[in-house]
Amino acid sequence: MNSSTHSRIANGRAALLSQSAKATDALSMFAEASSHLRRLLPYDAAVWRVTDPVTGMMTAPIRAENLDEDGCAVYWESELFTENVNLFRDLARSTVPVAGLHESTGDLPARSTLYHSFMKPRGLHDELRAVLRVGGRPQGHISLFRATGRAAFDGDEMKLISSLLAPLAKQLRSFAEPAPQEVTESPHGPGLLLFSAEGQLLSANDDALGYLDSLPDGPAIATAQGLRVPAWVLATAMKARAVAQERDRGQARARVRTRTGHWLVCHASCLRDADGRLGSSAVVLEPAKSSEIVPLIVDAYELTDRETEVTQYIARGLPTGEIAAQLHLSPHTVRDHIKAIFEKVGVSSRGELVGKLFTEYYSPLAEKGMTRFRTG
Repeated sequence: MNSSTHSRIANGRAALLSQSAKATDALSMFAEASSHLRRLLPYDAAVWRVTDPVTGMMTAPIRAENLDEDGCAVYWESELFTENVNLFRDLARSTVPVAGLHESTGDLPARSTLYHSFMKPRGLHDELRAVLRVGGRPQGHISLFRATGRAAFDGDEMKLISSLLAPLAKQLRSFAEPAPQEVTESPHGPGLLLFSAEGQLLSANDDALGYLDSLPDGPAIATAQGLRVPAWVLATAMKARAVAQERDRGQARARVRTRTGHWLVCHASCLRDADGRLGSSAVVLEPAKSSEIVPLIVDAYELTDRETEVTQYIARGLPTGEIAAQLHLSPHTVRDHIKAIFEKVGVSSRGELVGKLFTEYYSPLAEKGMTRFRTG
C-alpha cells in the first residue's frame, strides 16, 4: 500500500467514525458507516445487524443493502444447522472477530454450505463477516458481500474492518441508555407462536398478533396465515431447535424495543412429541422485566463490575455501611464508587439512580427496525 492510498484510507476511516459518532440511533449509524465504508472497501451487498449483547442473538434494527428478504431463513438455517466456517458464535470469542470466506477456506468457498445455499444463487462470491464487540460482548454483526467477478476481501481490508469494530460497537452500546417514560400496563399477556420443524408458522395466539403489530419494521417471513413474522423471531425459533439438537449452544433469547419504545423479550424452546422426538418450536413474546433490561443499561453506561455490584445493592436499599460490609470494602471506597456511578449515569441521588436504571420501560428510539436500500 503506497503512502497516498494509506493517507486516503486513514482520512476515510476518521470521517467514518466521526460521522457515525453523531448518529442518534443504530439504524442511522449503520447508514453513515456503510456510506463511508463503501468508498474505502467496495462491496455489492451488506447486512448490518444489532445483536443482544448477552446472548449474541440477532434482533432489531437491521439494515440490508441489495439483498432480498427471502434469503433470511436460508442464511440462518445454514449458520445454525450446517455451516462450519466463520460462525458468528466463534467469531464473537475470537481474538480478531473478522473473517473472510475465501481467506478461511483457502480460496475454496465451495467448502461452505452458506456459499451453496445462499451466496451462489444470488451471484455472490465472497463474504467478509465481523462481530461488533466491546467489553467482551457482541453488540452487532456485519456481513459484506462481493459479487462473482470481484476480487476476494484481502488482509488489508480485514484489518481496516477490525480497526472499526470497537468504536462502532461502543456507539451501538450507548443506544441502550434510557430516557424514562411513563410506565404503562401491557395490553397483552404472553404471545405464543408455534413453528414446525421446517420453520413454518403453525399457529399464533391473539396476544402474539398484538405484539407482532408493535414490532419495528424489518425483514420478515411471509406465512400461510397472511402474517409477516420478523426474521429475527424465526431465527430465535431456529436457535432453540439447534440447541435442542446439540448443534448449537447458548440461549434462544433476545430483547427488542417496540415502535413505542417498550422492551420485549423473545424466547423460544423446542418441544417434544409424545414419542420423545423433537417437534415444534414455541416462541414467546412478552414484556421484559427490569432484570432483563438492566444489564443492557448498565453496560451502556460503562459501569465496571464493582460499580455494577454497588448499584445492585443501592437498588436493594442498602446504606453505605452495609454495602461496604457485603463487598468487604471500606465505606470510603464505596462512596468513591457511588460518586463514579452518579457521574457516569448523570444523576445526583440514589433515588434518581434507581429510577433511571430500574424502570420497566424506556422512551422509544428514533428508528424503524430496518430499511432496505438499493445502491449503485
